[in-house]
Amino acid sequence: MRLEGRTAIITGAGGGLGRQHALYLAGKGARVVVNDAVAAQAEAVADEVRASDGEAIAVAASVADEAAVAAMVARTLEAWGRIDILVNNAGILRDRSFANMRLDEFREVLDVHVMGAATCCKAVWAQMRAQGRGRIVLTTSSSGLYGNFGQANYGAAKMALVGLMQTLAIEGGKYDIRVNCLAPTAATGMTAGVLPEESLRVLDPALVSPALLPLVADDAPNRAIVCAGGGHFARAWVTLTAGRYLGGGEDVGERLIRAWDAVSDPDGQVMPDYGFTQAEREVASAQAHALAPRAETA
Repeated sequence: MRLEGRTAIITGAGGGLGRQHALYLAGKGARVVVNDAVAAQAEAVADEVRASDGEAIAVAASVADEAAVAAMVARTLEAWGRIDILVNNAGILRDRSFANMRLDEFREVLDVHVMGAATCCKAVWAQMRAQGRGRIVLTTSSSGLYGNFGQANYGAAKMALVGLMQTLAIEGGKYDIRVNCLAPTAATGMTAGVLPEESLRVLDPALVSPALLPLVADDAPNRAIVCAGGGHFARAWVTLTAGRYLGGGEDVGERLIRAWDAVSDPDGQVMPDYGFTQAEREVASAQAHALAPRAETA
């Protein structure tokens, strides 16, 4: 599968995983915009792409700088006339237990990961709508999906990106803008000291980047969360169990405790198409119970 004629912006691509993303997509034929906050690092990766007969431009910009991101998008359109792919990879770590974490450390991580990704998505959104096609990849993490000690700020930011994906995918669907998440595990500067050395040895960032291909292809899914590391690939899901109607009353909290296992039973769980699925099911359950008032509720 080739990506000739496609233009991709990769943020945070001056090293580590972003560099591998840029090299991988360029190797598949895409023209790449190598973004990094450090100009020399962005240019070095762009030079690598060009040395392999690929097309690349380097743009130094912080994803948290709205004007700089807008200028990057304008430069991309001036050079190649379209933007097909946005890979939001830029990120930072400020790990510390929540008891010792300063709120400015919390905000800083959210500003880069969440506001940075939102700023980049907003900057390309009108162009993707106008051209009737776009592929956006947001970088989430198992730290957000499942939690990790010392990463309250990072985990909150990464789960927020799943929420951003869910809504952008719905809003962009009719314009063939498909939005997905990649949860990578790779040996980079961000994970040095976080994962044990023996694990880092098998987590070559180059083994993650192939997960991008199905997410940016013509038949890409929408709202997928792909986990990738060490050559292993998996899917993560946000699901809703069938649950159980308990109604109201002074003792409903106590009845919920007794019914906890039934409410939590994963049998019959679904992946909602949109957030109001929860409300629709709750209303339907209540209405069905009203028609059968003697149905068991605990």
